[in-house]
Amino acid sequence: MADGPWYWCLDHAEVEPEAGCPNDRRMGPYETVAEAETAISRARARTEAMDRADAEWDED
Repeated sequence: MADGPWYWCLDHAEVEPEAGCPNDRRMGPYETVAEAETAISRARARTEAMDRADAEWDED
């Protein structure tokens, strides 16, 4: 693939170049394809960590 920037498309669940779907339907930009490929899993992991932190805070 060519140089970036790269995006993770939320509609198509795949990496796409800058000339892809509208920005409100994708995550990025990322410098590499590998970063874009793991964007959704990293976002889910951060959300889960914040949900746990919120739950722990609510217990105090």
